Amino acid sequence: MKILSSALFFVGLIFASAQAQQKTLIDKIFATIGSKIILRSDIQNQIGDMQRQGMELPEHAECLILEQEIIKKAMALQAEKDSLLASDEEIDAEVENRVRYFTMMYGGKNELEQIAGRNVYQMKEYFREPIKEGLLSRNMQKKIIENVKVTPSEVKLFFAQKPIDSLPFYETELQIGQLVMYPKAHKEVEEYTIESLKEIKKDVEVNGKKFESLVPLYSEDPGSKNNGGRYELNKNDKQWDPIFIATAFKLKSGEISKVVKSKFGYHIIQLVSRYGDDAVVRHILKIPPIREQDIQPIVKLQDSLHTLLVNKTKSFNDVITTYNEDDNAKFTGGYLLNSNQSSTVTIDDLDKDVVLKLETMQMGDYTSPFIFTDQRGRTGVKMLYLKSKTVPHRENLTDDYTKISNKLVESKKAGLMQKWIDEKVPNFYLHVEDEYKTCSKNIQAWTLRSEQIGKAY
Repeated sequence: MKILSSALFFVGLIFASAQAQQKTLIDKIFATIGSKIILRSDIQNQIGDMQRQGMELPEHAECLILEQEIIKKAMALQAEKDSLLASDEEIDAEVENRVRYFTMMYGGKNELEQIAGRNVYQMKEYFREPIKEGLLSRNMQKKIIENVKVTPSEVKLFFAQKPIDSLPFYETELQIGQLVMYPKAHKEVEEYTIESLKEIKKDVEVNGKKFESLVPLYSEDPGSKNNGGRYELNKNDKQWDPIFIATAFKLKSGEISKVVKSKFGYHIIQLVSRYGDDAVVRHILKIPPIREQDIQPIVKLQDSLHTLLVNKTKSFNDVITTYNEDDNAKFTGGYLLNSNQSSTVTIDDLDKDVVLKLETMQMGDYTSPFIFTDQRGRTGVKMLYLKSKTVPHRENLTDDYTKISNKLVESKKAGLMQKWIDEKVPNFYLHVEDEYKTCSKNIQAWTLRSEQIGKAY
C-alpha cells in the first residue's frame, strides 16, 4: 500500500490551517478509530494538495486516503499503549524542521503566514498534535519490522521462485571513490578579495546603493545570486557554515557585517529580519581566484599519494581519512552516491569529466590527479578510484546478491506490516460513515470485524 509522504501531509496541514477558521457545519466525521477522528476536511485537503502539486489522483482517492489515515491512527494508538512515545524534544525538532522547509518553499515567513492564515507560532501549535501522531506511528512501524532478517538460503529460494522473464536488466554499475583537495589562494589575492568586499559594503553604507542590487554584479554564489543573495536561516541548523551563521545572528536588522571567511570564501552579510532563532539574510560571496602556482603543490601531493595507492603502501580509506576535503566525504567514505544515497552508481549519475576518465580505467585503477571546478565555483584537484564495475546483465545471485537480499527484506517487512494491520486495526473501536464502509475490501473487513468484536462484549 502506498502511503502519502510526510511532506505532502504537512502541505495539507498548511491549507487545513488556512481553512480552519472558515469551517462550517458541512465538515463532518468520516471515521472514528479509538479516540481519534478523521474529518471530511482531512481527506479533501490531501486530495487538494495532490492536485496543486500536479500529482495524478489514484482511483477512488478518498477511499485510499481514508484507509491510510485509519492505519496511521491505529499505529499511533498502539504506540501509546506500548509506551513507544515521542519526546517533546523530537516533536519540537520536527515542527521546526517542517516549518523551516515550507518557509523556504513558499518564499519566506510572510508568504507562508499569508497562505496559512496564521502566524508561525500559531502554526507550530496547530501542527504539534498531527506531528506527534506521525512520530508515534513511525515508532510503531519501527517496532513491527525491527527484527527482520534473512538467511542466504532464504535469499536463494526467494530468487529461485522468480520467473526468469520477470528478472530486471541492469545497466553498467560502478563504485567510484574520489580524493578531492582544494588549493589555497595566495595571500595577496585574498587581501585583494577582502578589499573589494569592503568597497561593496561602502557602496551600500556610504553611497546609498541597495545591497540586493549589487548581488548579481559581484556575488559568486550560484545558489543566491539571482534572488538578491537571500537565504532563510535557522540558528540551530547544522547545514550552514558555523562562522556564516554566527555572524548573521550577531547583526541588527539592516546591518552589514564586516568581511568574514567561511569554507566557501569571503562574505559580507546583511541581516534583513529576525524572529527568534529564524532569520532572513542577504550576502555577497567572493571566492579568491586560484593561480597556476597555487595548484601545483596540490597536484604534486596527489601524485605522491597516487604512487602510494598504486603500490598498495596506503589504502584508499587511509588517504580519504587524512587528505580528503570534500564536505560529504565523512558521510560517504569518499564514494560517489546516486539519488538513492547508494554508492552503486550508473553512467547517468556521473558528470561528463568523470565519464571520460573512466573510459580507460579497469577495476582497482586510480586516475592521475586532474584539475576541476566544483558547483560552488571553487577550483580543486581530484583523483578517482574505480573500486568495482559490472557489465550489463540480467539479475543473478552472483552479481546482485545484495539487491536480491534487500528485496526479500522489504518483502518481509511489507508482509509483517500487512499482518499487523489485519490483526490489530479491527481490535480498535472503528466506525466509518455508511457511504465509505464498503469503499474498499480492507475498510469493509475492518469495520465488520470491529462490529463483531463490539457485539461480543
